[in-house]
Amino acid sequence: MLAVNYSTIRNKLKDYCDKATDEHETVIVTRKNEKNVVLMSLEQYNEIMKALRNAEYLAKIDRAFQQLEAGNGQQRELVEVDDDE
Repeated sequence: MLAVNYSTIRNKLKDYCDKATDEHETVIVTRKNEKNVVLMSLEQYNEIMKALRNAEYLAKIDRAFQQLEAGNGQQRELVEVDDDE
């Protein structure tokens, strides 16, 4: 992980974009008196977002199991439907 000030990255943006994409480097852009930002490859961003969605999905499943264990489930009868109808 690299930390680079705004002026440096502005002058060498292509170099830092290449580091992010080719070397899978995460670059923190520090800005004086402003909020910092992060530069990373789209591939790395997509992996993080996928992991977040998976974690949210697993949390939903955990909550469902907790509700079932607490007796808050409902039993339903499955009805088969003929595809010809």
